[in-house]
Amino acid sequence: MTFVWRTAVVMCGLLASIGALPVQAAEARVAVAANFAKPMAQIAEGFAAATGHTVALSVGSTGRLYSQIIAGAPFDVLLAADAQTPARLVDEGHAQAASRFTYAIGQLVLWSPLSGRVDAEGRVLSGTGWQRLAIANPKLAPYGAAAMAVLEKRGLVGHVAPRLVTGDSIGQAYQFVATGNAELGFVALSQVQSPGQEAPGSMWRVPQAYYPEIRQDAVLLRHGETNPAAVALLKYLRETEARALIAAYGYVTVD
Repeated sequence: MTFVWRTAVVMCGLLASIGALPVQAAEARVAVAANFAKPMAQIAEGFAAATGHTVALSVGSTGRLYSQIIAGAPFDVLLAADAQTPARLVDEGHAQAASRFTYAIGQLVLWSPLSGRVDAEGRVLSGTGWQRLAIANPKLAPYGAAAMAVLEKRGLVGHVAPRLVTGDSIGQAYQFVATGNAELGFVALSQVQSPGQEAPGSMWRVPQAYYPEIRQDAVLLRHGETNPAAVALLKYLRETEARALIAAYGYVTVD
C-alpha cells in the first residue's frame, strides 16, 4: 500500500524573509522508501520553507515503488532503501545517471515496544518466549533482506520460520509490532528513534557485520528532469541542514 503526504508552504510573509524563493514554485512528486518516511516528511517541510517548492510523498517498499515507476507512475524522484534499484532504473532508461547519490546508510534493529523484552545482543531470538517476529518482505524491501541475512548468520531461519509475520514494507513490519500483532520485529532504527529521543521499549542494534550494508540511493527520474522542484530537492538533501536531520534519525551519512 502506498501512502501520500503533502507539504505546503504559506507564501505570504515568507517572501520577505527568504531572499531567493523561485518566481514560480513547483511540486516534486517523490517516491520514498518506507523506512525514510518520517525524516523525509520533516525534510520536506524545511525544503518548502527554504525554497517555496512543495513536495508530495508516496511511501512504500522499494520493490513496489520500482514497479510503479516502470509502469509509468509520474514520480520525479526516488529515494530508495538500496543502491541497486536506482542503478537499475538508470540502466533501464528511467532515471538520470549523473543524479544518483547515497543519501543515507540505514541501520537495522530488533525492536519490541516492551521494556526489557529485547536484550542488547539479540539472544531473545533463540528463545521461545514469543510467538511472532515481524519483518519486511525480503523480496520487496532491502530491510527485509537484511533481516533474513541476520537470521541466517545466527542460524535461526528454521527456528523462527513458523513464527514470521511478513509485511509489504518496513513500515508495515513496524506496525505489526507497534500494534501488538507481533512481539518482536526487525525494523529501521529511524522508525524507533527521532531527533533527541528514542521510542519506548527495548532494542538490539544489529552489528553491521551481520547484514549487507543498507546503502540508500536517491535518483532523479526522467519524469522529473524538467521539474525545478525535483532538481532543487536533490540538491537540498545534500546540504548541511538535511544531512544533520538524517543523522539525527540514526542513519549514517556519507560525503
